[in-house]
Amino acid sequence: MDVTTGFFYLFSVVLLYAAFRVVTAPNPVHAVLHLMLAFSQAAGIWLLLKAEFLAIVLVMVYLGAVMVLFLFVVMMLDIRIDQLRKSFWKNFPLAAVIFAIVAFEMGVVLIGGFSAIDAPKAIPAVVDAAGKVVPYSNVKALGTMLYTEYLFPVQVAAVILLVAMIAAIALTLRHRKDSKAIDASLQVRVRASDRLQLVKVQASKPAAPVVQPAAEVEEKKV
Repeated sequence: MDVTTGFFYLFSVVLLYAAFRVVTAPNPVHAVLHLMLAFSQAAGIWLLLKAEFLAIVLVMVYLGAVMVLFLFVVMMLDIRIDQLRKSFWKNFPLAAVIFAIVAFEMGVVLIGGFSAIDAPKAIPAVVDAAGKVVPYSNVKALGTMLYTEYLFPVQVAAVILLVAMIAAIALTLRHRKDSKAIDASLQVRVRASDRLQLVKVQASKPAAPVVQPAAEVEEKKV
């Protein structure tokens, strides 16, 4: 067994364990963390298959953005785990039936798909002008295809994503009457004289205590 095969089995075992813990972990935060581990192991398998672009996209998009967002959302939801455990055995028969159907379909597709796959063909070597063999890069080949033959679909997808981003900002940006937001331009233009005013006050001496006559004090006691 060579090094590549060893890494493949290592990534596969960790991937299966992480995927199993995603659906069996009692804590949702732990489930999301195991899902991130599963994506990282899948990226390693993509690297072994010499699909560097898919591995990089999997790490950057899912691990770097989507999974982190899921993690923060799950932590902020404050999910009641005790209430979810009560309905587990109630829905277990339906879940078991669905699992059996999905497992059977995946088995049929995988067994039939692997038997119909031809042996991998060798990638033709690319020779530059100097006569040197240039290593093949699927990232470069994919980029060439996207920005030559599929340039129009890429531009359409970019415009759709831009419109969706602007629409999301426009829907969430609304002026509320009870908002206490402060205009930043007013804060920048503020001066010390607008906030603080010095007032001169004349110095005053403490008043002398009033001494009442002794006859008035005796009358009050009586």
